[in-house]
Parts: sequence; C-alpha cells; structure tokens
Amino acid sequence: MKARNVALLLTAALVVYLFLLADRAFALFKTGTGVGIALGAGVLLLPVLGVWVVVTTWRNGLQVQRLSRRLDAEGALPDVSDLPRRPSGRVDRDAADAWFEQRRAEVEADQGNWRVWYKLAYAYDIAGDRRRARETMKKAVELEAADR
Repeated sequence: MKARNVALLLTAALVVYLFLLADRAFALFKTGTGVGIALGAGVLLLPVLGVWVVVTTWRNGLQVQRLSRRLDAEGALPDVSDLPRRPSGRVDRDAADAWFEQRRAEVEADQGNWRVWYKLAYAYDIAGDRRRARETMKKAVELEAADR
C-alpha cells in the first residue's frame, strides 16, 4: 500500500474520531449545566485542534511532495542507496554523518538554493533528527516558492 493511501486512511479514521468527539462536546452543551457547558467547551477544543493539525500536516506534505517531484523531474533527487546500512535498514550512523556534512557544505556555498536545503533536510532525516529535518524542509519550501 502506498504511503499516500495509508495517510488517507488514517486521516479518514481521525476525521471520524474528531466528529464523534465533537458530538460528545455538543451533548455536554445540551446538559445546560455550567459544568456540562464548560466541559463541552473543553472537549470541543480537541477536534478544533485536531482539524488544524490535520490541515497543517497535509499542507506541509503536499508542499514537500511538490519539491520532490520537481527534483525528480530534474533528476536531482538525493540518492543514498550506496550508503552502508544497519541490519535494521537504516543508514549507518557514520555514513549518514559524512553525507550530512557534504550537504551542509553545499548549503553554506549556496544558501539561496532550495535544492540544497531539500537535500540537507533529507540528510537530517537519515541522521534521525526529524525536528531539524522539518525546519530545514520549511526553508526549502520557502525558497522554492520564491523561486517560482
């Protein structure tokens, strides 16, 4: 099953859950008591926050997918297939660090190029630093949007 299909399936399940949670919030509102209304307001915040998270996540995913497609069309997608791997399938830590240093040097040499920022984000990802990978990918998205 493609990752997109899994994401759609999980999003659909989450939407059902958020709908049911909102239904519980409205049931609490209908009690008419102060406590019920206060709890209903608190419970209603959860689906609102959930919708925001889903929309933000999908938007970011689509932006990254757009960049990936552009790089693929240019034949410039990062390739780590030749890097040594652990038995788990993850890239060997030393190899990931060396690959990362190369990508960081590329960014230092050309900070306005979204392509090198994309590759740096990918390097953070294979090194296991997801937080920095997301931050760096945001920079790549911003630069690519300005490049269009």
